[in-house]
Amino acid sequence: MDRLAAMQTFVRVVESGSFSAVAREARSTQSAVSKQVAALERALGARLLSRTTRSLALTEEGERYFEQARRLVAEVAEAESSLRQGEQQLTGWLRVAASVGFGRLKLLPWVKSFLAAHPGVRIDLRLNDGFIDLVEQGIDVAVRIGELSDSSLVARRIGTSQRALVASRAYLRTLPRGLRSPRVPEDLMRLNCIVYTELATQNAWTFTAGPGAPVEPGTRVTIRAQGNLQTNSSEVIRAAVLSGMGIGFSPTWLFEAEMGSGEVQVLLPDWPVPSMPVHLISPSQRRQSAKVKAFAEHLATAML
Repeated sequence: MDRLAAMQTFVRVVESGSFSAVAREARSTQSAVSKQVAALERALGARLLSRTTRSLALTEEGERYFEQARRLVAEVAEAESSLRQGEQQLTGWLRVAASVGFGRLKLLPWVKSFLAAHPGVRIDLRLNDGFIDLVEQGIDVAVRIGELSDSSLVARRIGTSQRALVASRAYLRTLPRGLRSPRVPEDLMRLNCIVYTELATQNAWTFTAGPGAPVEPGTRVTIRAQGNLQTNSSEVIRAAVLSGMGIGFSPTWLFEAEMGSGEVQVLLPDWPVPSMPVHLISPSQRRQSAKVKAFAEHLATAML
């Protein structure tokens, strides 16, 4: 039995709370993972996990062993990463998470260039617009857009995501002439707004008056956007705006090409929308590897 490999498996089983999840990560079987943990228990002469068909829990001995094993696994990973970093050679899997739209439109080209620069690395890219537990899913690093609320994460700010109020020319042509160019945020109450439910503020859209607005510059106005469609998918927001279903309150990168061609137009340009920070985050339980640090540098440079 490879004692270190068994310890690594045991730590991941506890962190994820599932043999099957670790099996998927390792591209193995649940039976093989279970046998590896059982072999570790026999070698230690102690039962580490209490298993039932529905739950998995640490025994008293398992709790003591887990903390020591997790520290040791992290130290070994750090030592290996430092050695590889010194040799300028990065190898192995890097599990990266991001939202669907950002992952497809922005992150994937940067992943491609990162892999070209580091041929020994393999990336498992997981895209999801909803919340994911980084520890449970075994994620090494994730891209988060917006303010961070979880102080237990190791975070590095790598850039800013600009936002704008956008609509397609096709949608604007369906509106009465007086509504095609709204002048104040309150005008949106007479238009069909597409709401992104994963936004922390939900349908509360905030604008700040600029020099060209018909009110005192710096005036902040928040409206409750209303419409016949809301979604938790940035891809649906993009498709709905492009098909002429209504107005989106979205990151500009979601419509970069269409804004350039004029197919999508920015509304209320005299009322700038607050930008959002972009962070790379990692679980605090793990020390950042050389791969994570190199990936962070690559993205920070790409976002300049």
